[in-house]
Amino acid sequence: MRYDLVIFDNDGVLVDSEPISNRLLAGYLTELGHPTSYEESLRDYMGAAMHRVHDLVEERTGQRLPDDFDEVFHARVFAAFERELKPVTGAVDVLERLVADGVPYCVASSGSHERIRVGHRTTGLDEWFEEEWVFSSEDVGRGKPAPDLFLYAAERMGVAPERCVVVEDSPLGVRAGVAAGMDVYGFTAMTPAERLSGARQLFGDMGQLVGLLE
Repeated sequence: MRYDLVIFDNDGVLVDSEPISNRLLAGYLTELGHPTSYEESLRDYMGAAMHRVHDLVEERTGQRLPDDFDEVFHARVFAAFERELKPVTGAVDVLERLVADGVPYCVASSGSHERIRVGHRTTGLDEWFEEEWVFSSEDVGRGKPAPDLFLYAAERMGVAPERCVVVEDSPLGVRAGVAAGMDVYGFTAMTPAERLSGARQLFGDMGQLVGLLE
């Protein structure tokens, strides 16, 4: 294995949550008078922390979202997760291989700790992640494309940035990984390859990842 730490994004990489959350986000923003399509939500918010939603809406409209926006949105998302969420096909196979090979890994997500844990419990991925291997943008104060989260994860896991690889599926995440001085492998299952420029490798099937890492 060429890396000492594999850092996974969560949404869209480990759990197939992006279609669910972006459908709900587009619907809720539209409901509040900010018409947003599913495709626009993916383009603008996929891989982002919640503060980006607030910032972009205020920048574009001069209006602030309701104080309870995050609370209402997450309640809708978590309810939908319970009904619909599945692990990304092949993700468990990758984790099994990393464990078998003794390669450390962790998750670093723009989502909240609660969102990560709800998704992992629902899909059974919680058994693969110790609490100290789970990192959120909540831990650093600003999300991707800032490199802070990935650098924090590497520091906490005791690995130099240049010995880490990030597995990402969003343009914001790829930019964050590159800015952190890490190699980035871009997962193209939902994002066109041209939008993940800067990634060292691109792959469209999680089954390809182990071979790329080796």
